[in-house]
Amino acid sequence: MDAYDLITRNASEVVTEDEVRALADDPEGKRAYVGYEPSGVLHIGHMLTANKLIDLQAAGFEVVVLLADVHAYLNGKGTFEEIRQTAERMKEQFIAYGLDESQTEFVLGSEFQLDESYILDLHALELETTLSRAERAMAEIKSSDSVTVAQAVYPIMQALDIVYLDVDLAIGGMEQRKVHMLARDTLPSINEDSPTCMHTPLIADLATGIGKMSSSKGVTISMEDTTEDIEDKVNDAYCPPTADPEPTDEGDARENPVLQIFEYHVFPRFEQVVVERPDEYGGNLEYDDYESLEADLESGELHPLDAKGALTSYLNELIAPGREKING
Repeated sequence: MDAYDLITRNASEVVTEDEVRALADDPEGKRAYVGYEPSGVLHIGHMLTANKLIDLQAAGFEVVVLLADVHAYLNGKGTFEEIRQTAERMKEQFIAYGLDESQTEFVLGSEFQLDESYILDLHALELETTLSRAERAMAEIKSSDSVTVAQAVYPIMQALDIVYLDVDLAIGGMEQRKVHMLARDTLPSINEDSPTCMHTPLIADLATGIGKMSSSKGVTISMEDTTEDIEDKVNDAYCPPTADPEPTDEGDARENPVLQIFEYHVFPRFEQVVVERPDEYGGNLEYDDYESLEADLESGELHPLDAKGALTSYLNELIAPGREKING
């Protein structure tokens, strides 16, 4: 796999393709970042972008993880003392999950976001950003239905973080797209370059396949989960024998979250996936790539229950080191 394919593997979107190809031509020493509000425990959304960071490290990028304590404070996630303690625990979990500590720089937002130069640049960006534009950018990531002034400032700070962290590539889930487009539009107004951006997919709701999996509602998978928790959640997951389920009677689009987790979480981390089956049911199935597993599910060769059993095993292997950090 060449550098561009590795960098863009499982990305939903890159902005722009030419910019990412230029980075891929010379990835050594380039810097990429993802920002996370310290929230206690890594869940499957954190893990998906972390998988992308692991790809980027393999491609030669330096990786910056912003543990966004100021953002978390603005989003009503606790006191600074509580948030910073949480950030330290999350750092340990990211390393346990597989980030190369020697290639990863962990930064607290408060290390630079309270400096005078940052504040002055922030005010300059505020002059270039309407309240409605900031609110639209925040729509997918705010923690409540109401929008405070602090939350309107939040996405403008995210734009400025890209400059102050001196990164070449900004990574986020698709819910971060509006924030990144705000950054591309507004940063030139303070004589900074528009950032190159990459967006990772969103995993569908585990129980229904509708919408996105969320840690604030419904069922999600996190490093707090025991082996039994993972088994129960995966066994209860929506998994029709297809990668393209029919919409609901109400017209809601559906995805197959079991297949999504195989594609975006398991295959990027394991060279081969083995689905164990008794000999009377045809014996084990071995897959070197996601496409072959999907094809077997579509054809009926792979039963959804057998796919779920394998997914439970591989997810547990990915999560176990972080679980030990939490319980240790």
